[in-house]
Amino acid sequence: MYRFLLTPRWWGINLFVVLAIPFCVFMGTWQLGRFEDRVQSHEQAEKQPDPSTRAAKPLDELLPVDKVTSGRPAVATGTYADQFLVPGRTLDDRQGFYVLNMLRTDSGKALPVVRGWLPGSATGARVPAAPEGEVTVTGDLQASENSRSDGVNARGGLPGGQVGMISAATLVNLVPYDVYDAWVTLPEAEAGGTGGAMKPVPAAAPEGSGLDLKAFQNLGYTGEWFVFAGFVLFMWFRLVRREAEALRDIELGLVPEDPAAAPEGPAATAPEDPASPDRDTAGTPVR
Repeated sequence: MYRFLLTPRWWGINLFVVLAIPFCVFMGTWQLGRFEDRVQSHEQAEKQPDPSTRAAKPLDELLPVDKVTSGRPAVATGTYADQFLVPGRTLDDRQGFYVLNMLRTDSGKALPVVRGWLPGSATGARVPAAPEGEVTVTGDLQASENSRSDGVNARGGLPGGQVGMISAATLVNLVPYDVYDAWVTLPEAEAGGTGGAMKPVPAAAPEGSGLDLKAFQNLGYTGEWFVFAGFVLFMWFRLVRREAEALRDIELGLVPEDPAAAPEGPAATAPEDPASPDRDTAGTPVR
């Protein structure tokens, strides 16, 4: 009865099922592994001491920024140069902007330094000037932002003197010198201007190290892929069962083997009655 599975049409269906189910299982397992990695990194981060409480080290010793060095205090010496405002940043549930200054070091490269946060709009805002002369700053090290970072404006179109993303790839196009692929945020507040005292911006946890929404998205995708695998298998069994029942009905004569040969219409299903008023007693049609 199941010899139909060897027909060319069913070879195509079977091949699709054989390829689709392992692919769905593989993708579901991969997404589950991503979630487990985030859980493990979150547990390890909780066991480690707060990075900001560890001893400060020179900037170059902590680069490149990774999950271990992110948040560590970094020391750099230089002079402040260009200043930018980073709009659309939230602190304590209030909208405001970062005050970002480029610290040119003796190496010739500049380190982006977030000196603080002010409430309100960055357009036309008056902010405190950066200290003059050579300064030594100690700030919590952060990796360059990307389009997935919180608060980032990747659309562009900002007024002059504003940037939407704290990233070396963005800032290097705005200044005539090289930029470190990292930035620091000062842990202590500076005196403010018309907007009040600048508030320090707390260091963010490294990307992929916490149980955030993205981690639970991985868990949700895991369930979806396994559901897809079960759905493909369910539909295959359903199609096989329907095909087998149709062949069984044909063998039992419940349906004609060739549907095109089946009689159609009332004339084929209801023979004429010889005793009809339109015929005589001999069955001859009455004219």
